[in-house]
Amino acid sequence: MSSSDIGSEDHEPEPDSERERPPAVGSRRVRLARRFGLGLLAFLGLVVAIFAVAYLFTPIPSPQAKAKAQGPVFYYADGKTPIAKTGVNRDAVPLAEVPRHIRDAVIATENRTFYEDPGVSVRGTARAFWSTVSGEQVQGGSTITQQMVRNYYSGLSQERSLTRKVKEVMVSLKVGREKSKDWILEQYLNTIYFGRDSYGIQAAAKAYYRKDVGDLTPAQGAFLAAAIQRPTEFADAAGERRPYAEQRWRTVVTGMVQAGVLTEADAAAMKFPVPVRQSNHDILRGQVGYMVNIARKELIERRGFSEDEINRAGLKIVTTFDKRLMDAAGDAVKSILPDKTDKNVLTGLVSVDPGTGQVVAMYGGRDYLDRQLSSSFGSRAQAASGFKPFVLAAALDAGYGLSTVVNGGSPQYFNGARIQNDSGTSYGMLNLVGATQNSVNTAYVNLGLKVGLDKVTDMAESLGIPRKQLTANGGDTAPTLSLGVTAVSPAQQAGAYAAFAAEGAFRRPYVVKRVERPDGNVQKFSEKRVRVFDSRVARDATYAMAQVVQGGTGTAANLPDGRPVAGKTGTGVQGRAIWFNGYIPQLATSVGIFRVDNKPLEIPGYSIYGGVLPAQIWRSYMGEAVAIKDIPVKEFGSPSVYLGGPPQSPSSSPSERPGPPTEGPESPVEPPEPSPPPEFPTERPSLPTRPPFPDDPYDPGEPAEDWPYAP
Repeated sequence: MSSSDIGSEDHEPEPDSERERPPAVGSRRVRLARRFGLGLLAFLGLVVAIFAVAYLFTPIPSPQAKAKAQGPVFYYADGKTPIAKTGVNRDAVPLAEVPRHIRDAVIATENRTFYEDPGVSVRGTARAFWSTVSGEQVQGGSTITQQMVRNYYSGLSQERSLTRKVKEVMVSLKVGREKSKDWILEQYLNTIYFGRDSYGIQAAAKAYYRKDVGDLTPAQGAFLAAAIQRPTEFADAAGERRPYAEQRWRTVVTGMVQAGVLTEADAAAMKFPVPVRQSNHDILRGQVGYMVNIARKELIERRGFSEDEINRAGLKIVTTFDKRLMDAAGDAVKSILPDKTDKNVLTGLVSVDPGTGQVVAMYGGRDYLDRQLSSSFGSRAQAASGFKPFVLAAALDAGYGLSTVVNGGSPQYFNGARIQNDSGTSYGMLNLVGATQNSVNTAYVNLGLKVGLDKVTDMAESLGIPRKQLTANGGDTAPTLSLGVTAVSPAQQAGAYAAFAAEGAFRRPYVVKRVERPDGNVQKFSEKRVRVFDSRVARDATYAMAQVVQGGTGTAANLPDGRPVAGKTGTGVQGRAIWFNGYIPQLATSVGIFRVDNKPLEIPGYSIYGGVLPAQIWRSYMGEAVAIKDIPVKEFGSPSVYLGGPPQSPSSSPSERPGPPTEGPESPVEPPEPSPPPEFPTERPSLPTRPPFPDDPYDPGEPAEDWPYAP
C-alpha cells in the first residue's frame, strides 16, 4: 500500500453542500446588531413622538396675578388661633431700571448661556428628573427661564412630581420661543427670592442696602446675585454667616470675570459689601418670632420645604404650641426671675409630650426683636449634672442595678485631674439611688468609667444629643463626660427626659403638626417612636430621680398637689449654667439658665444652683400646666427594687449653700497628688435576661397620636 493510499483512507469526506456547513458567527452578530439598531431607532422615534405630543398639548398656564405670592399663616395647636401672618415683600421694577452690572452678575452666576439656550438645560433637566425618580438630593441646573416659569406661572411652583417637571420643561421651551429674553429676565428678577423676606431685586436692594436697585454698586449687585441660590445663608451675612457669604460672593465675582463682563482689575479692587443689619417686624415681638422661626426652620431642615415655598405658597402651618401653656411658661419665667437680672442672662424652657414628642410650650427669650437666637432651641450650655441620668440609664441598660455601689469619696483624681463633690462632702461607698439623689460627682465619674464612656456616649446620642456635641473637644473620652461637659439646649434635654417619662421610648421633639395648602391638601407630621431602653431601666432610673425631688437637690420642684415628680438638677462649673430637668408621666419640661458670654451667673438675691431658680420656675410652670390641661395624677411604674440613699445634710440645702458652686461637670483642676485608686466592685454583674414587662404600653411601631390633653 502506498503512502498516498494510506492518507486517502484516513481523510474524512467533505460536506456535500453549503447547507451542511454551520452558520458563520460573524453573520449572526451582524444580524443582532442590525436588530438592536432598528429597535433603538424605533425607541428614539417613540420618545420624539411622545415629546412632540406633550409639547403640542401643554399650554402655557395663566400667570399668577402679577406673580404675587401668599405668605404663610402660623397657628397654635388648636388650628384656629393664629400666631402670626407673615407677608411677602415685593416691588416690581422694569428691566430698564436694573443696572447692566446686576443683570450681568445674575446671568454669569445662574445661566451663562441664557441669551443662547432654548430655555432649558439638557444636563440640568436630566439631574432634576433623576432626583425626582430616585428621591436623592441632586444639585439642580435649572435655567433662568425654568426658574422664572416656576415662579411666574400658576400650577408649577408647588407640585412635586415627574409630571410637574415634564410640564415645566414644555412650558419653558414654549416661553423661550414666544417671549423675548429681556421679558423673561425682567419677570425672573421681579419674582425670585433673595432672603430677608424680599421678593424681587428692588425689594432685595431695600432689605440689604436700603437703596433703590438703580443705586447699587457692582459689588452690591454681585452680592444679591450670590444670594439667589442660598438666600437663608445671606440673611445674616454681616454676622456669623459672613465667611460663607463672602466666599460665595467672591465666587460670583470670579464668574463675572470668566464670563467677560468684569475685568480682573475691577474684580481685584472690589471689597465685600457688608449689608445693613436686618430689620425685624413688630409682628414678631415677644415669643411670636421664636415660634415662627423655629417652625420655619423645622419645615426646611426636617420636612423638605424650601424657604421660598413657605413664603409664597399660602400655607396654613399648624404648630404644636398650646397658647395657654405658652402663656404659662412666660408667666413662670417673668414672675420668678428677678427684674434686675442682667440682660446677658438667658432663660430657656421647653415642655414636651412624652407620648408624641410634640413641643407644647417653650420660652425662647425676653423678646425676639432684641435677640433672634432662641434660648430654648438655638442656645446651648453645659448640661452639668443634668447629664447624669444618661449615665445611670447606660449602667442600668448594661445590667447594673440600683443596688450597685460606687465610690463617692471626695476628692478623687482621674487622669491627674482633681474631682470633688459639692462642698467637698465625702459619701464613701453608696448605691446608685444615693449617688443620684445627692448628685455625687465622684460616684458618677466612677460609674461612667465602670460602664464605659463609649456606652454612655451611645446612650446620650440615642436620647437625642447629637454625637458631634458629645465628641466636641474630646469630651466623650474624658472621665468628666459623666458630669455633663457636653453643651446641650433645653429642647434637647426636654426630649431626652421625655424618654424616661415614656418608659424608654424616645421621639425627637418637633413643633409643626401639619401644613394645609390652599388646594385642600393636608400634610401631617409625626416622629417615629424608638425604643432606647426597656421599661425596667426607665422605671429604675425614674425611681432614683424621684428621690432627687423628694429629698435630694431638687426639692423645690415638688408640685403643690403632691403628685409624683422625677427630675435632676444641674449646676455648671463656676455657676455658668443651672438646670432643672423633670417630668411627670404625661409631661416633661426642662429649664436652663445661662449667659450669652458663658460667664459665671450672678442673679440678685439667689444662690446659683439648679435646685433654686430653675426648679422654682419648673414648679410654677408645671403647676399651672396640670391645672390648665386638667392632667390627672398618675403614679410612675414600680422599680425593680426600693432603696434609699444617704440623706442630704440639712446644713447643705441648696437654698442655703454659700460660696461658689462646685457641683458642676468640672471641679478646679489641681496638681496631681497621690491618692488611693477608686474603689470598684471587682466583678461586673452578670447581664440578666430581661423579658418585656407585660404592661409595657409602648410598641415602637405604634402610630403617633395627638397629646391627650391637646386643645
